[in-house]
Amino acid sequence: MKAMLDVDLDGIALRSPVMAASGCLRSLKDIHGLLDVRKLGAIVTPSITLEPLHGGPGPRVAESPSGILTATGFQNPGIEAFLVEELPSLIRTRVPVIVSVGGTRLDEYLRVATDLALIDGIAALEVNLAFPNLERGGARFAHRADHAAEVIGAVSRMTRFPVFAKLSADVADIVDVARACIDAGAHGLTLINGVPGMVIDVDDERPRLAAGTGWVSGPAIRPLAQRAIFDVSQAFPAIPILGCGGISDGKSAVAAMLAGAWAVQVGTAMLVQPDVPLEITKDVLRHLRKTGLDSPSELRGGLRSAQPTAAEDER
Repeated sequence: MKAMLDVDLDGIALRSPVMAASGCLRSLKDIHGLLDVRKLGAIVTPSITLEPLHGGPGPRVAESPSGILTATGFQNPGIEAFLVEELPSLIRTRVPVIVSVGGTRLDEYLRVATDLALIDGIAALEVNLAFPNLERGGARFAHRADHAAEVIGAVSRMTRFPVFAKLSADVADIVDVARACIDAGAHGLTLINGVPGMVIDVDDERPRLAAGTGWVSGPAIRPLAQRAIFDVSQAFPAIPILGCGGISDGKSAVAAMLAGAWAVQVGTAMLVQPDVPLEITKDVLRHLRKTGLDSPSELRGGLRSAQPTAAEDER
């Protein structure tokens, strides 16, 4: 049988397991001629909030040895402008569109989800829980299982779209947070968000980001993502997981799926090579053919024990 790339996220059909992560495709005009988006598995939008966020002062991006730090302040045009200026062109691609939803209060998440509720062409919502909960002291929603569950439960009850909870790895037990979100109604999970970090300019004796700290992304967080995916998938094998964090080539995509991801999101790598998701897609297909597997679903969760068996030693 010929290997196929189709993925079924428990009712959400993708033609490929490789998608663009949140924030990478704001406007199709920005990547015109650089990437054929029709070949993507899905497009995840930037996190959209109720009101426009203009972000903080620059510099907002700093390099680190294995990735970058960003402090964009969740810049986005707000839901009203997004619905008019950005979403229609994404829907016209006929690629599944997953809208990332953000907010600093429960009612903000709900109002954004409400404005999206009647829009045709949306495949799912991804609730970004990295925002600070300003009603509860400023701790990020993802850092408290009860706070995360409150948002996921409220959004899930009022929308007809499947809801994915995007979680952070810098918590005591990500499985506990995942469990709370699933119990609250999450269709699936995105693992993981960026990790807090800092880059210091020794000569200037200052942080390289104007905000001081930011979010680490890229290969530096790949081991954290793989561990989170593995732990959560072991606990909840029937829940779709979107692997995100350091996916930059075919091997890292396959590794995420071996850990338990149903599909993967590519983010930071696209800043350097906009069409890298398509190269990763080809590499995944080559891996399936090489290993005699028919689809990514057969690859999912196929991680072997750290200790080789006697039969493997004989080979």
